[in-house]
This record gives sequence, C-alpha cells and structure tokens, in this order.
Amino acid sequence: MKRLLLRSGKSPFDVVPVEEAIHRDVIATNSGNLIFSDAAHKILTTPETEVVSNGMRTDVSAAGRINEEFDAFVIPLANAFRPSFEPSLRRLTRLISKLRIPVVILGVGAQAGVTYDPARLKDMEPTVRAFCAAVLERSASIGVRGEFTEQYLTGLGFKDVEVIGCPSMFLHGDRLPVEKKAPALTAGSRIAVNGSHSAMRSGLHRIVERAHARYPDLTYIGQNIQDARQLHWRDVNSAAGRITEMPTHPDHPMYREGKARVYMDPATWIEDLRGFDYSFGSRIHGNIAALLAGTPATVLAFDSRTLELCRYFEIPHQRLDQTPPDTDPAELYEKADFGPLTGNHRERFDRFVAFLDKNGLPNTFSHGDGGEAFDKKLRSLSFPPGVRPWNDTDLASLSTRFGWLQQRITELDTHNAQLKRELAKSRAGAKARVNAAKPVPSVYRRARRAMGGRLRRALGSDQ
Repeated sequence: MKRLLLRSGKSPFDVVPVEEAIHRDVIATNSGNLIFSDAAHKILTTPETEVVSNGMRTDVSAAGRINEEFDAFVIPLANAFRPSFEPSLRRLTRLISKLRIPVVILGVGAQAGVTYDPARLKDMEPTVRAFCAAVLERSASIGVRGEFTEQYLTGLGFKDVEVIGCPSMFLHGDRLPVEKKAPALTAGSRIAVNGSHSAMRSGLHRIVERAHARYPDLTYIGQNIQDARQLHWRDVNSAAGRITEMPTHPDHPMYREGKARVYMDPATWIEDLRGFDYSFGSRIHGNIAALLAGTPATVLAFDSRTLELCRYFEIPHQRLDQTPPDTDPAELYEKADFGPLTGNHRERFDRFVAFLDKNGLPNTFSHGDGGEAFDKKLRSLSFPPGVRPWNDTDLASLSTRFGWLQQRITELDTHNAQLKRELAKSRAGAKARVNAAKPVPSVYRRARRAMGGRLRRALGSDQ
C-alpha cells in the first residue's frame, strides 16, 4: 500500500462541528482551500494508495517521521507566490529540503494584478527560487495553475514547469456537465454571489446592492474565516470584520434577511449550489463549486490568480474593473458561453493525468474506481449545513452555541488548573535546588568558629 501525505486543512471525511471548525480554522482562512484539497484527496485515492491529511501544519521537525511513514508528499497550492505567504513558503522549503521522498506540487500560482505585472514579487524571488529548486530535486516538474505563473517561473530560469490548472476542476474526472437551466434569468431566479473583501471594496458591493434589489432569492456565499465568525458569532472586532459592505456583516441588509452563507465542507457547498440557477462574483473557487454542481457561473476576475485559471479552463469571465456598477447578473448570464469550458475539459484532464503519471502518482480515474468508493463514503456522512446569520432566537441554535462555549470554558478551566499545578511543582523544585546549593548557616558558622579557635591556639603556642 502506497501512502501519500497531503497538505490540507482536514480530511474530506472529518465531520467537524461548526463552532470547532471556526475555532480551529480548518479552512486555513479560506474555504476555497478545501475545494481543491478535497479534490486532490479523491483523485489520488486508489485501491493501492492511502491519502493522509497533514492538517496544513508545516512541522520541519517531522521530516524524519514523514520520510519513514510516507512514499510521497503532495502539496496542492493556490496563490502561494505572494508576499504575505513568504514566511509560510520558507517553512515549507525547510521541510522539503529535509525530505528524501518525492514532493509533488499541484497547481501553485503567483499573485499579481490583472495586468500580470510581477513587480510586487521581486523582493521574494530568492524565496521562490529556493522553494522551486527544493521541489524539483524531488519531482519531475512543477504543476502551475496558469499562463502567468508559468511565465513567472520560466523567467526565473525554471524549465520543468507545466500548466495543469487546479485539481478542483477535476473532482469528477473528465466529466463537467454545465448548462444553462433557463434561457434567461428572471426575478424569481435563485442566484449566488461571492466576492473577497478586497473586491467588495473595489466596486463589487455596488453590483451586489443592485442585484439584491432586483432578485429576492439572491444569496451571498462567503469564504473567509472572518465571514464565518461574523455569521456565527457576530464577530466584528478584526479590521476585516469592520467592512460593512460585506453581506456577512451584521449591519448589512442581506445579513438581516438571512441571505448569507459560509460553508465549512465542500460536500454541502456543492450540493446546495445544485439548487441555484446561476453564480457570479470574484471568488474563483466559489464559482468552481457552482460549476462542479452543474450550475452556470461567471467570474469577475480581480487579479492574476483568478484570471489565469479562467483563461486556462475557459470559464466565462470578465475583469471586475471593466464591469460597470449597474451590471445586472442577467447580462452576465446571457453572455456566458459554456461550450469551450465543457468541450475542452477532456483534453485538460488528460494533461493533468499525464502530469500525475510523470510524477509517479496513480489516480482513481485511471487506476481505481473513478472515485465511487470515495463519493459513497462522503454521502454516508452528515456534515453541518452552511453557516448562516445569527439573527434569530431559535433555541436549538442558541443551545448549540452556548453548549460549545460552556465546553470551551470547562476545557480552559481544566487546562489552567493543570498549568497552576505544574507551575507550583516547578517553583517548589526550583526552591529545593537553590536551598540544596546553599551551605547550612548554623553548620557553617560552627565550622568557622572551630577553625578559628584552632588557628588562634596554634598561633598562641608558637609564641
């Protein structure tokens, strides 16, 4: 049995209560991370291959154990080449440098603006070079998400770079059935909208405001951990939490109307999106989740990470900065053509499989049951529903929240009591060691007097 270690927030089969998922941040700040890590988990699971999640933690000291217990380390990444991720990239490089097993990168991306200007990445080039060099010593090539990242890495001198997109798009293998459910959107259409905090502040909130007025069944689906905290706990204490343009903020009308969600599990996210007629917004994985559900989607590309994926997979898109604030989702829906997306999907899937083969990674579609056992196990589990606004007095909802808080208080009290006992024991031990090192005063004084008397008598006899 081959064992793969997969960098992911949690296993797809881990059922975590909402409160615990938010507290532990199992989505690693963005629930989109679970879309591509769960897809990678499914794709790489075969009768001869076991996939184990590492929980996202980069523990350099665990290198020895990883070498002994696993046959390869697989790292699905998103926009890892960005300044804010540089410290994490350095830690990851230190870990990889200590590994003797293959290390395979799935879909890493560089983040810049929609003009593909890499100037903001200049200062971190040494870190990116070190990372890529360490990986290529342990794999045949690096899989990147699109054209911009390919150009960026080849510009740094790396030749073994392949555009493979994102594993999330291959959750169903070579199948991606997406078609419009109606010739046009109407006031009664169910529409999902998504967007990052940055995109909202850059004009997307105006489009959302107008869509909210036109479509009663418009629902905002957030992805950020702060979005989840706001919905579940009404937490607005962080800097991000004070952005009132976000429909997940308690002051927003969509929050008050209960028209906002955050999903902590891709299974419920994708399943719920099957009931929508359309999805749009700046979140790439928010719209990929819709496409995986068979629901049409349009991406309003806000940066290179979204734009290059849209171009590679031929997902209907347009730049957010070129989208007027009075744009009606019906216009985006009408323009969206899903022929290239679905028609060329098989070719992209074959390219992805070839990359896996080159790097010695069997996949469930070529070497297994096509993910049937994976999907069956997933369906047998009961995941929490999407996090929704806390704006009611439902007793069951309140009891769940307060029950978790009481449990946390009990756990913290127990932990604090243990710390106090350990501290008291440590202080007592330190005091004992100090006392043992000191001479006993009374004995010392008697010894000194005795020595002095003997000295005086000896001197006296000499005289």
